[in-house]
Amino acid sequence: MMAAAATRASLLLSGPFTWLGLVTALLVAALDQAVKLWLLFVYDLGSKSPVRLTSFLDLVLAWNTGISYGWFQQEGPFGQWALLVLKAVAVALLWIWLARAGSRLTAVAIGLIIGGAIGNAVDRLAYGAVADFVFFHINTATWNFNWYVFNLADSAIVAGVIGLLYESLLPDRAAKAP
Repeated sequence: MMAAAATRASLLLSGPFTWLGLVTALLVAALDQAVKLWLLFVYDLGSKSPVRLTSFLDLVLAWNTGISYGWFQQEGPFGQWALLVLKAVAVALLWIWLARAGSRLTAVAIGLIIGGAIGNAVDRLAYGAVADFVFFHINTATWNFNWYVFNLADSAIVAGVIGLLYESLLPDRAAKAP
């Protein structure tokens, strides 16, 4: 009886490309945290912000207490924990999807999303907010465009979604959700 339950759990969480997705997730989360730690504590971005990299890209330090694009800002501990629980559920569901991944592209894409979610969750646990630092903007004499401040984890999540969308457009290779 217990062996059957363990086999079902193993099938639910492990598939032919699970390792690839989990390695991708670990690399993304580690790289995200390494960049953030360096910017926060070695480079001390908070005291130097903004730092102009190009005419359209700056490094700035912004603490996001909400979710993507600063939506649903949560200042209190209850809201922060609620967002962490939501993120944990999303990662668990993505892991189940990863176990059913039928291609390397799907596995890497889901791994990028999981790694980005974990990278931002570490910030939320450590600081009560997510450290964002990349500011994309285009300013001309007659027009201004300012994108949201984001980080490496956010970029990984977007790249993962783009990968899943791309694969869904390929004939007979659409990424299927569980």
